[in-house]
Amino acid sequence: MAMSVIWVGMLVVSMVCAGIQGNTAALSGALMEGAKSAVTLCLTLAGTICLWSGLSKLMERAGITNTVSHFLRPVLHRLYPNASNNPEAFAPLCANVCANLLGLGNAATPLGIRAVNAMKPSPDSTQATDEMCRLIVMNTASIQLLPTTVAAVRAGAGSAQPFAILPAVWVTSICSVAVGLGMCYFLQRWVS
Repeated sequence: MAMSVIWVGMLVVSMVCAGIQGNTAALSGALMEGAKSAVTLCLTLAGTICLWSGLSKLMERAGITNTVSHFLRPVLHRLYPNASNNPEAFAPLCANVCANLLGLGNAATPLGIRAVNAMKPSPDSTQATDEMCRLIVMNTASIQLLPTTVAAVRAGAGSAQPFAILPAVWVTSICSVAVGLGMCYFLQRWVS
């Protein structure tokens, strides 16, 4: 709601300023160019998300996700001890981590929601557990081995090498996850 108010406010202010300065033709041209760029970007992202979401589903059906979850179990067991003992929570949790590793934040979010719902202590519980908070932090500041969505945005913007950002993405995502998890554990001990 707040973002809608901000965007409408920016649009109204720009229209008023363009009217006062007599630049309505420039504003119209910018609006049309922005709309064209938005549609192009959406189509580029939709294709990429469809490709990787389909590949993710194929990996799940082929059992590759189970194999990856087997390798992730030692790490995820330390981060989510209760969820790792609950197959209903652990399967979407592993799929969420795999989707985030592939840079598929849009595909990872529904899996994260499914995992959080399965992590609830009781069906009508409204309080987040420490593991739920950790999952939200991990989902938000995920480590990305292949930042496919960002690469698709770069490709859509005309980048000749959309994956040239890999080292920077690896360093920043590892740092953001480390800081996020550190704060989770610090606040968990401080608040409890």
